[in-house]
Amino acid sequence: MQVALLEALNVARRARRVAVAITYLADGRSELVVEGQSIAVQLDELVSTAIRSGKAAIVDVGGEPVFLNVHLPPPRIVVIGAVHISQALAQMAPIAGYDLTIIDPRTAYATAERFPGVDLVPDWPEDALRDRPLDAYTALAALTHDPKIDDLALSEALKAGCFYVGALGSRKTHVKRIERLRAMGRTAEEIDRIAAPIGIDIRAANPAEIALATLAEIVQAFRRRALDAGGD
Repeated sequence: MQVALLEALNVARRARRVAVAITYLADGRSELVVEGQSIAVQLDELVSTAIRSGKAAIVDVGGEPVFLNVHLPPPRIVVIGAVHISQALAQMAPIAGYDLTIIDPRTAYATAERFPGVDLVPDWPEDALRDRPLDAYTALAALTHDPKIDDLALSEALKAGCFYVGALGSRKTHVKRIERLRAMGRTAEEIDRIAAPIGIDIRAANPAEIALATLAEIVQAFRRRALDAGGD
């Protein structure tokens, strides 16, 4: 890979942007396409298909073999709320291969003592997410049970197309949440994507079990996303 192309790829990775390295096998020419950039018409659909699958592929472009190497941002979890569930989830997520960030403006809870070694952001979601925007390769779990903290993050996650959006709370609580999110401009179709109550139903009875159920639902959502995109 050419040095300039590699540098551009590293920039895209740091920005969590999808990139596709295109190599024309007949003569070895290479180029990098980053999401949002214009692309030749004959490659547009082929690159889009490769991105949806997340897999490298050799395709035919006008009778010439072209290698498409897809580089997707690694999946991550953003948790709203430095609560007991978050403590357990912070230990489990890395085992499953997910980076995890916890956002909570309540500095009494968001402490390094309670979350050693965790990427902890003691700030309001509207400020934290301005500097660290959500994307389609992020799962968001809202766990504070406080609308003043959770709602903005949920709205932003729906707008960003996060592959998973979950919220702690009962079905009765969620009805009121739906009303608030509608008032914030979210559509019924967007709101229907929220997993609430959060986590797959394992009859979870304590914070660790709720964390386990939540992580399982996140993994399920990510794998189903890959299948829906045409992966194996």
